[in-house]
Amino acid sequence: MFVLSKDGKPLMPCHPARARELLSKERAVVARQAPFTIRLKDRTHAESEVDGVQLRIDPGSKGTGLALTDDKKELDGQGAVITIRRGLVSVELQHRGEQIRLCMRQRAGYRHRRRSANHRYRAPRPDNRPRPAGWLPPSLRHRVDTAYSLASRLCRYAPVTEIHVERVAFDVHSMSTGRPLAGVEYQQGTLAGIEARAYLHARWNGACAYCDATGVPLNVEHLRPRSRGGSNRIANLVLACVPCNKAKDNMPVEVFLADRPARLAKILRQARTPLNDATAMNATLWQLIKALGTLGRPVHPWSGARTKWNREAMGLDKTHTLDALCVGRLAHESGDAIVRLPERVLVVKATGRGSYARTTPDRFGFPRLRRARVKRHFGYATGDLVRAIVPAGKWAGTWTGRVSVRATGRHSLTTPKGRIDVFHQNLRLLQRGDGYGYAFRSE
Repeated sequence: MFVLSKDGKPLMPCHPARARELLSKERAVVARQAPFTIRLKDRTHAESEVDGVQLRIDPGSKGTGLALTDDKKELDGQGAVITIRRGLVSVELQHRGEQIRLCMRQRAGYRHRRRSANHRYRAPRPDNRPRPAGWLPPSLRHRVDTAYSLASRLCRYAPVTEIHVERVAFDVHSMSTGRPLAGVEYQQGTLAGIEARAYLHARWNGACAYCDATGVPLNVEHLRPRSRGGSNRIANLVLACVPCNKAKDNMPVEVFLADRPARLAKILRQARTPLNDATAMNATLWQLIKALGTLGRPVHPWSGARTKWNREAMGLDKTHTLDALCVGRLAHESGDAIVRLPERVLVVKATGRGSYARTTPDRFGFPRLRRARVKRHFGYATGDLVRAIVPAGKWAGTWTGRVSVRATGRHSLTTPKGRIDVFHQNLRLLQRGDGYGYAFRSE
């Protein structure tokens, strides 16, 4: 648990049992519910002994692992000095970059329809608009901002003295070919000296990939549809006749060919792992390291190979939080070891702060209903952490969770057993919404 001094400065984290003892003796008060933080009433920062902790970060495309560790120097049985690393707090941050990307594509589709339907005379804007240095698409900028925001928050709740980040770089060219490249091969991709359609005709012998039809018009078809996150990468393209193209529509190829496993296996042999996550990491990693440098702590980048080496030497599983625990120097061949893991992981899920839209559209982009112009009703806003005391009925009892407000005052509460409706008179505010949802899982 995080501990703050009487003057609001971070102290060393403590065990939950110790936090309960301090609260029961009224020596501390609850400063924050999620992540749970207490503030002492009888001790200042100057009167406390603070050794400091290290913040270790394992960035990822869909999730980021953060771990607070305490490294101590001890003597082993032979009298040699070794480093003992203890994991104090583990946090798993879940990004919403994919959701942002889909929302941006949906908004672009709505705007394109309005432009083509209502303003045929209006020319589209050029695509070569200038962007400032360091610009990232919103879905990628979100990954950098949320990781930096959570790291900054941990620096306020714990005495972080240094930050260690895993620095990885993916060779997407080699990953796209499935083998190491050297020399001129880096300059010549799959389509060197040939066009995409000609390459596909040679690859599929001028026949439909789904029914082997020849002598008919063939369309270039996406194995993973664009509407489901597919790309225009050549490994995601096949040739399909018009009937098969229409029948597949935007279904995944696994669903479309579920009754033909042999043909599905043949087609999937050409498909390779998508490179979206690797590209996102290459674009955002240095931006994140640069942002972390503004926190006033020394930032140390480490290679992913060292993290893997430490994890395998300690016999740990592959998760973001355990990878974060293994980031940095750990001379395990000399006796250094990780001696303690946090039993529970705080899962922080980015949920956003709502929408600015005034209306809710249907699937064609037309307004379906009008949204309220205010986001707070009866003192509560969507995303607030509340405690509900239901006096009677099917859901009688005490419940804690995030609330979704309604103008009628009958709000919706998310509980471990599902969503329930609660009157605002039965709610008690625990913490204002900050754009994140909090939960726990076992390590």
